[in-house]
Amino acid sequence: MATTQNATPITLTVTDKAAAEVRKFMAEEHVTPETAGLRVGVLPGGCSGFRYSLSIEDKPAADDIVIESGGVRCFVDSFSAQYLNGVTLDYKSNFQESGFAFDNPNATGGCGCGSSFTV
Repeated sequence: MATTQNATPITLTVTDKAAAEVRKFMAEEHVTPETAGLRVGVLPGGCSGFRYSLSIEDKPAADDIVIESGGVRCFVDSFSAQYLNGVTLDYKSNFQESGFAFDNPNATGGCGCGSSFTV
């Protein structure tokens, strides 16, 4: 279960596999795990209307929701929060491809690329 700071409580789950990958990226970026985190965002665009965005940031913005999940701090802005409540971020790896995958119960549709969705 994720714990949340700031006004809008949301649930965002980072699986152990995804958290391990995020920690690898954070080490490569040479950021401090105590203050840095993974920005999880939703942006207009993509082939289905919205697309996911992931990046490593040094610290949260003043109005971010900060969520601790899987031992990783996640930063979510208020626009993205409405689309990310209940989302599970996983890391999938198989013979053909590897990458982060979103399981979003809010999405009513998506596309083949897996990084775009409709609400």
